[in-house]
Amino acid sequence: MNQAMASRRLSKAFENAPTLPLKASSRYVLFSDCHRGIGDPNDNFLKNEYLYRAALNYYYHRGFIYIELGDGDELWEHRSFSRIKEAHAESFQSLSRFYAAGRLYMIYGNHDQIKRLPRFARDLYQDYFDLTMEKHPLCPGIRFYPGIILKDEQGRRDIYLTHGHQVDLLNSSFWRLSRFLVRYLWKPLEKLGIPDQTSAAKNNTKKKRSERRLTRWAVDTGSLLVTGHTHHPMIGTRESPYCNTGSCIHPSGLTAIEIEKRCLTLVKWSMQARSDLVLQASRETLGHTVCIDEYA
Repeated sequence: MNQAMASRRLSKAFENAPTLPLKASSRYVLFSDCHRGIGDPNDNFLKNEYLYRAALNYYYHRGFIYIELGDGDELWEHRSFSRIKEAHAESFQSLSRFYAAGRLYMIYGNHDQIKRLPRFARDLYQDYFDLTMEKHPLCPGIRFYPGIILKDEQGRRDIYLTHGHQVDLLNSSFWRLSRFLVRYLWKPLEKLGIPDQTSAAKNNTKKKRSERRLTRWAVDTGSLLVTGHTHHPMIGTRESPYCNTGSCIHPSGLTAIEIEKRCLTLVKWSMQARSDLVLQASRETLGHTVCIDEYA
C-alpha cells in the first residue's frame, strides 16, 4: 500500500463521521487496544484489568467522556464475545455506567472490525451478566464507528480519531486473512514465545511504516490525528501532528490520552507501592501537555 492509497482509506474513515464538541469545558479520555480476551493465559488484558477499572472509576467521577479507539475486544483470537463479557464482567459494568450517562463512544479496529455490523451491537452489546449471573443492560442501541471528529469550537484544529489500521493493507483490505493467521497460526505460536509478525504493534518495521503514513496524512490534511493500532504512545508536535494512545496491555501498565481545556496529555496507569508498602493504582503524566493552539 502506497501513501496515496493509505490516505484515501484513512480519509474514508471520516466520511459522515459523528462529531462531538471540543470546548474549554470538554473532558475526553481516549483508550485503545484493550484486546479484552476470555481470561485464559493468552489474555493480555487480564494482567492490567485492575488498573483499567481503577482508571475508568477515576474518569467517571470526574465527568470525562470515554472514547475507545478500536481493538477493545480480541475478536480475532476468539469467536465468542459472550466468553469475553463473562471473563471481564466488572470492566463491562464500568463501560455500561459511562454509556448510561451518555458518555461512551466506540470506534472499531481491525481486531474487532466485526463490530461494524449492526447485528453485533444489536445482539451482543445489549446486556451482560454480573458475577452473580444477574442480567444487566450493557450498551443497548450503541453504534460503532470507523472514525469520530472532535470539533474545536474556536476553529483552530479539529481532532480526528480512528484506529489507524487503515494504512496497513494486511490489517485492512486483507483483515480476514490476518484474522485466520492470528487465530490458527500466531495464537498457538505466541504460547511458545514467537511474536505475531503481522501485527504493527510487534513488528517494528510495520510499526514505523504505519506511523509514517499516519503522520503524512495529518500533515497533508492539516489535521490533528489520534489513533491506536501500533501500541506506541506519543503526543505529536506542530510539525508532526500525530498522536497515539498506546495500549492497555503493556507489561508495565496502560496508557491513555486525556483531553481537557483543549489540551492533550499522555498518561500512564501502573501499580505503585505507597510508603506503607501497600500497592495501589497510580496515574502519572508522560511528557508535557500540548494544547490545540500550539498546533495551529
